[in-house]
Amino acid sequence: MQIGLMVEPQVGGTYSQLLDLALWAEAAGIDAFARSDHYLNMDTSAHATDALATLAGLAVATSTIRLTVLVTPLTFRHPGVIAKTAATIDEMSGGRFELGIGTGWMEGEHERFGIDLGLLGRRFDRLEEALQYLWAALGRSTGGFTGDHFVLADIDVLPSAASMPIIIGGGGMKRTPTLAGRYADEYNMFVTDEETLGKRLAMMRQAATDTGRNPDDVLVSMVVNTLLGDTASDVDDMLAARAAERDMTPAEYRTLLEARNVPHGTPEKVAEQFAALAAAGVGRIYLQEFDALDAIDRAPLGTMVSILRSL
Repeated sequence: MQIGLMVEPQVGGTYSQLLDLALWAEAAGIDAFARSDHYLNMDTSAHATDALATLAGLAVATSTIRLTVLVTPLTFRHPGVIAKTAATIDEMSGGRFELGIGTGWMEGEHERFGIDLGLLGRRFDRLEEALQYLWAALGRSTGGFTGDHFVLADIDVLPSAASMPIIIGGGGMKRTPTLAGRYADEYNMFVTDEETLGKRLAMMRQAATDTGRNPDDVLVSMVVNTLLGDTASDVDDMLAARAAERDMTPAEYRTLLEARNVPHGTPEKVAEQFAALAAAGVGRIYLQEFDALDAIDRAPLGTMVSILRSL
């Protein structure tokens, strides 16, 4: 099982704090350090840094850990800008950058920055074209690209980054897994139940097969916000605290976690739940942290890394 650490710097955190955490993750043996790409914390302002700019900084400040954006919204940047920036970061990192790309979704963020979000169907149409454009611009295909939204001349775009992983993430049941099967090296989603995962993976694998790709070459990953306590009593206390934040009873919150298949409990229980995800076909777990960067508790992260390393 590969291990990633996924942080959400839009809730607050400087580049210096991001660097400190990335260096800790590298020293802890975590495989990938991932961050979101948002300009706001939902509808409110915080110290929110740019994802690709900070990952470029991490590229020269780290040495072994993979660097991942989950995911950059196509609404923020033209695919030509994405291709050039990603290939540059990949070169700076010595081939450790992983490009996640998606449609964009946070309406308030787009409204406040004056960025057009557009209707969901049109965003997916643009995303499929952008993926074909990126395959050409990064050196995976030849002949340029011409679509309804984007055009790339038949030119050599350097630096090339043909081996740089492309990640497609999202919770859709049809277009997202289909695009992942056609174009992605990694198919990413939030943790979900086994039935939903099975349907998504079947769709992804069929799309890969139809395109002449080996579906086994697509890494399946999940973003997981785990609730971990040393003892059953600790778990009960954490459940009660989180339930109160959501105006729920502990029992209601536990039911919600179970319905969403979120690993929770003591280390032994969480290990069983992670093992079940691995058996279902998940090859990388991103441990998600929603706290501001300077507030992230690294002790439980270390425990979860040890659990995942044992699988």
